[in-house]
Amino acid sequence: MYDVVLLVEQELSQEDARRVVELHQDMPEPVTYHVLVPCHNAEAGVEASISALGTADLYGTGLIDQREELAEAQKAIDSEARDCTGRSVQRLRDLGHDAVGGISHDRPIDALTATVDKVNGQEVIILTRPHIVAEFFHLDWTNTARRHLGVPVLHLLEHDPEKAKK
Repeated sequence: MYDVVLLVEQELSQEDARRVVELHQDMPEPVTYHVLVPCHNAEAGVEASISALGTADLYGTGLIDQREELAEAQKAIDSEARDCTGRSVQRLRDLGHDAVGGISHDRPIDALTATVDKVNGQEVIILTRPHIVAEFFHLDWTNTARRHLGVPVLHLLEHDPEKAKK
C-alpha cells in the first residue's frame, strides 16, 4: 500500500482529483489518499483580529458574551469543512482509489505531520490557491512541510473551474 497525504485548502474539484490520480497511475501497488482539510477556528480568529488591532482591552471581555454565537459559527465552519472533505474523498473514490479524509483545527503543518506519521505516508501533495507573498518568503505550507517531513512534497495549484470557463 502506498499512502499519499493530501493537504487541501479547499474542496478538490473533479479536475484536481483527476490530476492527483494521474500522478500515481503507474504505481505497482494500490494507492490510498488521505485528504486533510484545515478548519478555521472562529474564536481564535476573532481573538487574533482583536489583538492585532490592539483593542483586546476594549473588546476582549466582550467575547465571553459571544461564546455561544462563536460556537454556532464554529459548528457551521466545521460542517462545511466536513462536507468539503467528503466530496473530495468521493471524487477520488469515483476514480477508483481508496480515500479517507478528515478535518483538523491544528496548525495545517502540525496536522499534516501528524497525519503522515499516523498513516506512514510516503508522499505529500499540497493543493492551494496561489499565495505569492508567502511563497516568496518560503512561509507557505509547501516550504514549511519540506522542512518538517522526510517524504516527497509536491505543490499543485488548485484548478479553478470558473476561470476555466472563460
